[in-house]
Amino acid sequence: MSLPGTDPTGPLNDESYIQLLAPDGTRITSAEFDPWLEDIDGDRLAGLYEDMVVVRRLDQEATALQRQGELALWPPLLGQEAAQIGSGRALRKDDFVFSSYRENGVAYCRGVDLTDMIRVWRGNRPSGWDPYEINMATPQVIIGAQTLHATGYAMAAKFDGDDAVAVAYFGDGATSQGDVNEAMVFAASFQAPVLFFCQNNQWAISEPVGLQAQGKLSDRAPGFGIPSYRVDGNDVLACLAVTRKALDHARIGGGPSFIEAVTYRMGPHTTADDPTRYRDANELEDWKRRDPIDRLAALLSAEGLLDEALRQRVQQAADDAAAEMRAGCINMAEPGDLELFENVYTAPHPVLARQRQHYERYLDSFEAAEWGH
Repeated sequence: MSLPGTDPTGPLNDESYIQLLAPDGTRITSAEFDPWLEDIDGDRLAGLYEDMVVVRRLDQEATALQRQGELALWPPLLGQEAAQIGSGRALRKDDFVFSSYRENGVAYCRGVDLTDMIRVWRGNRPSGWDPYEINMATPQVIIGAQTLHATGYAMAAKFDGDDAVAVAYFGDGATSQGDVNEAMVFAASFQAPVLFFCQNNQWAISEPVGLQAQGKLSDRAPGFGIPSYRVDGNDVLACLAVTRKALDHARIGGGPSFIEAVTYRMGPHTTADDPTRYRDANELEDWKRRDPIDRLAALLSAEGLLDEALRQRVQQAADDAAAEMRAGCINMAEPGDLELFENVYTAPHPVLARQRQHYERYLDSFEAAEWGH
């Protein structure tokens, strides 16, 4: 049995998805999707390139911090930069994002402070940022649960007459969860303005996607009455264009859409995982030839836009961001002894108040013992 990616009928040789930028950097024209990229000039292409380089550098820095014992865990996004940056840059400020734990590229697009991005993974706070400041919920670790949250938010937005869209990000493994399917039932029934964005990175932890999906993931959504797109997830332009179209569909009252971005997780599921135990090294090499950053760099080079000055500027921006993240991690203030009782409920709760009192007395007992009382 062939592993995903080595099978000649697998995603490496599958032309059934939307592609606007070939792996060699060749621009592919599309009458349907090119209109959604009319504003993407040379400067904006360079901006997308910088976004992906910076996000990859942050990912590498966070991985290094975990290996050095500064973070307890980190979920790498290496290889998925185009899917996250392309879709993330399509969003409006008032759209609301509900993500899994791997969408750090989307968080970067939403303006998450780099220190806030790693608070949870350092074990410093139960959540990293204020969701209402950037319109992005803190990452959901329970697989697929965020799709229900996004659908509920979208239904409320529709009832309020708002044209903002809720966007739920999840992986291929989440499509087997009941929550995702229930969310699509509700979204279709109420024509909620929600976009289901699935990053099919070929592996649900240590199991290939082919084990749980005998067909294309994008083929599932129409069964719920939801239009779907299958896009090359390593093509930042295709991800941007398709996401823009789906968002517009939701804004004008068309209801939900589903996007399957076919990409690849180049690294481990998390830093606690060893992908060499279950993944063929040849598969990894095959996907490296479809690297999302390399293909955009090839396009920029072909158009005479990727000169040494741009390379240096982008690399400096990436290094500066990594240095900021490292400094924020190392210098992060430790939480106080009683902070774990804060932000548990939206209003005072008698049970929690009693627990806090008990814990305060417990802490005081150490001071009393030290003074011989």
